[in-house]
Amino acid sequence: ADGSKTEILANGFRAANGVCLNPDGTFVVTDQEGFWNPKNRINWVTLSDSGKPNFYGNMLGYHDVDDESDSAMVQPLCWITNAFDRSPAELLWVDSPKWGPLHGSLLNLSYGYGKVFLVPHEKVDGAMQGGMIELPIPSFPTGVMRGRFHPGDGHLYLCGMFAWAGNATHPGGLYRLRATGASMHLPVELRATKSGMKLTFTEALDPASVDIKKLQVKTWSLKRTANYGSNHYDEKSLEVRGAKLSADSKTLSLDIADLQPTWCMEIQFALRSATGEPVQGTIHNTIHAFTD
Repeated sequence: ADGSKTEILANGFRAANGVCLNPDGTFVVTDQEGFWNPKNRINWVTLSDSGKPNFYGNMLGYHDVDDESDSAMVQPLCWITNAFDRSPAELLWVDSPKWGPLHGSLLNLSYGYGKVFLVPHEKVDGAMQGGMIELPIPSFPTGVMRGRFHPGDGHLYLCGMFAWAGNATHPGGLYRLRATGASMHLPVELRATKSGMKLTFTEALDPASVDIKKLQVKTWSLKRTANYGSNHYDEKSLEVRGAKLSADSKTLSLDIADLQPTWCMEIQFALRSATGEPVQGTIHNTIHAFTD
């Protein structure tokens, strides 16, 4: 590009914070809760075959969309409730072999809480869906907004700041995040099926630790309106009827009663690795459709 012209590729955003360009020309961008945006969201932005920019929900943006219905917008990869991350920032791909089983995964940075999240996702019926889980590291003292992997040492370098509406209030900082080679015990894959959810972890789990009493799932809905944000509606717990491990003990399949597509889901797990280490975490995710 020589800068002689501009082209609108997508619209309907409120306050996008950072753009992650994908190799195929699509890109991933977060957006913030507000008017016509019931919660924060991660958007996997694609280019329309018609040449008309795809619309991502904000009726107050620069566009000609007058249809206020949810069906008129492209749904996000996932909705992010405030308690999980009050203000998401840029996403980036892990392109460092030093990060072992996370190499090739997608990360999301948090301005609101100074955290780093893993973003397992899948493509179903042409649309992206997935969720987030926090990396098991201490929070940074300032909101982290941009990150890059050093091509030499393979470490992740993060920078950020605090200016408004965040919990990590240190004025700013530059940080290094290293993969030490220790086990990570994180779900790198997340799949939604008609019978439940499948979580694939970085390391093998102990079959004896799989107990449905230590696996909790709940869902809720949101209302997208001209008002700022949204409460949680129809929040309910879903029964985990069963859980089993794959032959390599890395994929945990949850049999979940009455599972339906949902804007918002929370999965909590308390397990143990094959080497005896605790494996605990919380995933927030969205389901648009099932893989089977």
